[in-house]
Amino acid sequence: VQLVESGGGLVQAGGSLRLSCAASGLFLSNYYMSWFRQAPGKARDFVAAFTWSSGRTYYADSVKGRFTISRDNATNTVHLQMIGLKPEDTAVYYCAADRRCWSNPLCTYDYWGQGTQVTVSS
Repeated sequence: VQLVESGGGLVQAGGSLRLSCAASGLFLSNYYMSWFRQAPGKARDFVAAFTWSSGRTYYADSVKGRFTISRDNATNTVHLQMIGLKPEDTAVYYCAADRRCWSNPLCTYDYWGQGTQVTVSS
């Protein structure tokens, strides 16, 4: 089982990035798929989540209206579209899959990706 993130990079403030989390060896229909981020010296924070079965989405207040989580059934992939990026969005972004947890970074998630770096310059 693997979750592999991609799409990170360096972007100027106000720019956009689209992160992807590709799942292999894992059937996602019964999972919450979540994005978290961790800036240097800070705790890991919840960003967004998606319930595969219902399609319901959840967002941290800090990203509402700027980030959109979505799925691609054909490729078993979850995306995080980020627009209006700010320097404070700079962090390593991780995706996670779990049957029960979706916003608590302290929960023991079934699966984590390796992370992808997002850097937003001012």
